[in-house]
Amino acid sequence: MLYTEEAVRANIRNRDGKRVFFLDGKDTLTPGARDYLTRERIEIRPAVEAAIEEYRLTNGGFLREKPEHYTHLHGDVLVPKTHPRIRFRGAMDTLEAELLLCQLHTGIGQLGEILQQARLLIRREVMNEPVPEGKLCGLTEQELRQRSHLPQKYYGQPHFMPSVEDGATILQLNRCRCAVRAAELTAAAAFIDDNGQCTRPDILRALNRMSSMVYLLMIQEKAKL
Repeated sequence: MLYTEEAVRANIRNRDGKRVFFLDGKDTLTPGARDYLTRERIEIRPAVEAAIEEYRLTNGGFLREKPEHYTHLHGDVLVPKTHPRIRFRGAMDTLEAELLLCQLHTGIGQLGEILQQARLLIRREVMNEPVPEGKLCGLTEQELRQRSHLPQKYYGQPHFMPSVEDGATILQLNRCRCAVRAAELTAAAAFIDDNGQCTRPDILRALNRMSSMVYLLMIQEKAKL
């Protein structure tokens, strides 16, 4: 198999707190993929080392085999599939699916950037790495907040409640917005502890920004009607 950079990114694993990539002797890397691994300082290991002989549990226990109702939290750590972080990952999978379908049917290019952000967020959550700050669709966090709060000022379109008369594009965007909100709720359940402290504010913040951006796309489409 020939691994492109995109394929490599999708197959990065976490072992002993480090990001690694397992490569079979019969497989090869494109120059871009190899440059990515070098740039990110991700170790390449033989594929035979990918097999895990013993799984750890969050309660300190161990398992020799992975039960069907358990899945990987990270590395060799297993949790039940009902674990809050696994629910969060499922919600993010649903969000990805909604963004892809919406982009297919509407052709709105910004949805591709939002999709990339969603995939980055999942990867950083699995690897226990911070989500980097930056612009989304060319807008800073402050700019997103201002425009989503005052759409009349920036787009000549006030807040509105979607209706069937708005057409397929706006209604499909609204489904994406709802999917972001659902993912945000599962993130709150997964990353806010019993004392009300958030352990991953970067993830909550990123999802809030994504929700604002999808809403702005709805506003922009509504302004065209």
